[in-house]
Amino acid sequence: MRRLLQRAVTGVIAKPRRVALLSVLCGLVALLGGAALLQSQRRVRIEPNVPYDGRFAFVRLRYIEYGPPGWQYDYPAMERNFMTIVQDLTTMRVHTRGSNVHDMDDPALSRYPIAYLSEPGYWRPTEKEAAGLRNWLQKGGFLIVDDFYFRQWENFAFSMRQVLPDAQFIRLDISHPIFDAFFRIGTLDGMTHPDNRGARAEYYGIFENNDPSRRMLAIVNYNNDIGDYMEWSGRGWYAVNLSNDAYKFATNYLVYALTH
Repeated sequence: MRRLLQRAVTGVIAKPRRVALLSVLCGLVALLGGAALLQSQRRVRIEPNVPYDGRFAFVRLRYIEYGPPGWQYDYPAMERNFMTIVQDLTTMRVHTRGSNVHDMDDPALSRYPIAYLSEPGYWRPTEKEAAGLRNWLQKGGFLIVDDFYFRQWENFAFSMRQVLPDAQFIRLDISHPIFDAFFRIGTLDGMTHPDNRGARAEYYGIFENNDPSRRMLAIVNYNNDIGDYMEWSGRGWYAVNLSNDAYKFATNYLVYALTH
């Protein structure tokens, strides 16, 4: 099956073939990530971090929990599936069979340019966590915020301002280059949070000095959960177009962060 995938992705870096290929990969990714998907249905075991060896490692942020253990939702199947897609769509060297979990004040976080924060509706950073995340962001880190909806925004905004007290959340439209960094996303309409179809996705950026012409520090997926769509992309739980769109957004975020 691995050889079949390798033959299928020959020349995938050419733009006209990306969208069609993505649909094929979403169907095959369950076979590559079956063990990880089964793992996600059991009690989550936090795996050892991958070695720091020059390959891209997906980083998930851990935080002290005051409610559901949201930081670990979709772990590790989402990471496996997403990195498999990235490996087969791009020329990047990535870890596909492992990923990293770091505390926000972990000095080792400074080795990694991108991190993922899940369920910020239940996130309340300590002073050490806030200071660690602030330091990482100001030194060039890029944060992907995902999996929250409706009034959970209030807790996210409060907690994010413990990290960046003056942060403004600037709503993005389709003209922003992050939506054309790899895939050309034609519309921001269509995605919803899988827990509530009435939660229609919105996208916000946090920028250096609150200036949209400066570096983006974080992309915020509000009323959305691209992690869940990627986790179950090979199991038929969600419509294929939603899983495809989740991979497109996630890939664009990664490519944009690494090139800006």
